[in-house]
Amino acid sequence: MKTFLLGLDGGTFSILDPLMDMGIMPFLKDFVANGVRGELLSTPNPLTPPAWTSVATGRSPGNHGIFDFIRPEQTEDGIYIKLQGSRDVRCETLWSMASRQEKRVAVLNFPLTYPPPSIAGIVIPGFVPIRHLSRAVYPPDFYPRMKALLGLNAQDLALDLDLEKKGIQGLPEEEYEEWIRFHIRRDQHWLTLLRYIMEKEPCDLTAIVFDGTDKLQHLAWRLIDPSIFPANPTQWEAKIHGLCLDYFRQLDGFLAEIVSMAGPEARFFIVSDHGFGPASDIFYLNVWLHQRGYLQWGQDGVPMDEDEKMLAMRMKTQYGLIDWNKTTAYALTPSSNGIYIRVSRVPGAPGIPPEQYEPFRNDLINALLDFADPETGEPIVSRVLKREDAFPGTQMHLAPDLTLVLRDHGFISILNSQAPLKRRKEPKGMHRPEGIFMASGRGIRKGVVVPQLSIIDVCPALLYSLDLPIPEDIEGHLVEEVFEPSLLALKPSLVREMTMGAVASSRQNGEPSLASPDDEAVLARLKALGYIE
Repeated sequence: MKTFLLGLDGGTFSILDPLMDMGIMPFLKDFVANGVRGELLSTPNPLTPPAWTSVATGRSPGNHGIFDFIRPEQTEDGIYIKLQGSRDVRCETLWSMASRQEKRVAVLNFPLTYPPPSIAGIVIPGFVPIRHLSRAVYPPDFYPRMKALLGLNAQDLALDLDLEKKGIQGLPEEEYEEWIRFHIRRDQHWLTLLRYIMEKEPCDLTAIVFDGTDKLQHLAWRLIDPSIFPANPTQWEAKIHGLCLDYFRQLDGFLAEIVSMAGPEARFFIVSDHGFGPASDIFYLNVWLHQRGYLQWGQDGVPMDEDEKMLAMRMKTQYGLIDWNKTTAYALTPSSNGIYIRVSRVPGAPGIPPEQYEPFRNDLINALLDFADPETGEPIVSRVLKREDAFPGTQMHLAPDLTLVLRDHGFISILNSQAPLKRRKEPKGMHRPEGIFMASGRGIRKGVVVPQLSIIDVCPALLYSLDLPIPEDIEGHLVEEVFEPSLLALKPSLVREMTMGAVASSRQNGEPSLASPDDEAVLARLKALGYIE
């Protein structure tokens, strides 16, 4: 049966439920009433790359190998950066599983799909610079057809660097309106592409991510969240609030159009990679590590804001201006919320001796848990996860040694500061582990709230919907409460052979430099988005 995976990046019930009740999203309200809903628990660090990869593989980060947008490579001279791409996914994807079993697939705006895999269908990756989009699309002959579509602006499919940089750093009030309208237009262009594919090149599995939800919630959380929206808003606050509601109103229309075009014989799964909520702290983790002797800044100081060229040059050599000879633990990116421990490979090399790893790590964990807010005495770090506990699997060695869960679920900062902890002037939208799962269509139960699912359970549900067997090495399981008992009796789930080995699993990953000029542009884009600093 034709199956649709509709991704709402950062979708969260704490926002969607009030919008449905207010009449802003009437289609979604009917969709839920005629289907199932449940909370979808994200990856241990609820972040876009590992989470969407878990959706697409049914595997946890410890086995698919994606933990962040980038990966560090340790040498005696420093830390080098490897931008993650489709070849770094260490297990087979849903797109591949379906394609090799004679299903046609369309994959739009998913991260970690560049370079595009050769599948039976169409791939248009997300996070691709516009000047490289023509060779990021698969098959190559689809790009000219795509550009010829009436009303499609390919430029808007790539994130606008200047607009996104402003969105993270903070916008003056007069620029909010155009920034929000840009993201409305951008999602409209993705819908235009999807509409064309559904009409001209229909697929068995059609998957798309709308990411304006994530962008708006990061920038304008206090103007979207009804629990903290001012009782007496200013004229500007009321206007921006109205624009945000208009975005969600239009998104509801997008979903309605997709379901209407697909018809009653299709099944639909609406999921998010993570949820959202407010955060008020800024925890400068590298400052904290420096104060306790774990990290030493280099002679030239801390990484500062730079233009794209300088950022790319720095990424090619070593990350930031850290004295690696004197650094034993460091945080690489805000988005990882992780700490890497340097272990010396040979006696006398930088880092700690291997035999000291466990006591060193335990001391670091205890110190983090003891770090308290000087004003309230409340711990800043609510949990510290060891890599073997958070990310067990064949690729565990690629994970941070420690992953932090902050009290407000915010991202850490890796920049320098006068103090390791500061307060934001106003709450900012940040990721939460609890995302959304909704499903409707033929064979889906109606009006049911299912128990919390894991994000790795999405892939088995999609395979079952496509009448495909679920490979025995998929970690997720089929949540039967989603489907009608009559369907399960007629078509019991099949567990068969293992997945095919991913191409990436046989690659050697010691590259100490960026792979291509494309990576430089994407790194600059990630910096603008606030995922690296």
